[in-house]
Amino acid sequence: MRVLVTGASGLIGSDVCRQLLARGDEAVGLSRDPQRARAANPEIGWHAWEPSTERPPEAAFAGVDAVVNLVGENINQRLTDEAKRRIRDSRVRATENLVSAMTSAPLTPSVLISQSAVGYYGDHGEASIDETTPAGEQYLSQMVVEWEQAALAAQGSGVRVAVFRTAPVLDPEGGLLKQLMLPFKLGVGGPLAGGNWYQPWIHRDDAAGLLIWALDSDAVSGALNAAAPEAITNKQFSRAFGKALGRPSLIPAPKLAVRALRGAELTGHITASMRVEPRRALDLGYRFRFPEIEPALRDLLA
Repeated sequence: MRVLVTGASGLIGSDVCRQLLARGDEAVGLSRDPQRARAANPEIGWHAWEPSTERPPEAAFAGVDAVVNLVGENINQRLTDEAKRRIRDSRVRATENLVSAMTSAPLTPSVLISQSAVGYYGDHGEASIDETTPAGEQYLSQMVVEWEQAALAAQGSGVRVAVFRTAPVLDPEGGLLKQLMLPFKLGVGGPLAGGNWYQPWIHRDDAAGLLIWALDSDAVSGALNAAAPEAITNKQFSRAFGKALGRPSLIPAPKLAVRALRGAELTGHITASMRVEPRRALDLGYRFRFPEIEPALRDLLA
């Protein structure tokens, strides 16, 4: 299989490409700086692309059987009007550009696996969330709705499309774990904003594994939650993380402190309680490598 991967140099994208190459598939990547990307990973065939402003080049789709779309600017920043515009363009407009080029290629790839986010749902307290739960009303939730719609538009050209509403990915090289590593190692880590809100999560191997599984599984389409089956609160996560590091995890971080750093809107998103269940993935037969938080953290921090 020849697979085009956007965001191929990112945390999840690089892992997807590694898994594809390891099993004998070919990977094609899109990058703003293909020379730099090629120097970092010469096994991937790289093409230049400015996601928010142009369609990918036609040459990138030559011989491509499937596309994995993981493009998007980091949302961990103050949500100013300018930041919101960039975040939306990097997801919605970029996906629109990708789908437009993909469906007009001389030979349209038959599969599109596209990233989405559990931010689709917003705060639901202690209620369980599956793929039938409606979208939230906040900016980030509605942006994710548009993002998914941009990907699902490819269905009109006969493409099988799956969108994965992905939980925060646990990886010590980036994201949540990298941010928390220093304070927890120093013994000053602990629950955030009381810690009683549900915190969805997924091990990096399962985040990539679900995408590879979806490429291979004709029955996988539509929206799926990419979150570990074990539902935990932020307090339980903090306790497990401290235990894995052999450090205390008792010092709470008040919500006001986070709000001062990231602003009220992003803080509300970070602390939104989402008890996400990966119901469709389980029903369709995906077997999580790391369904529980303690073994997942032990593996990541080994």
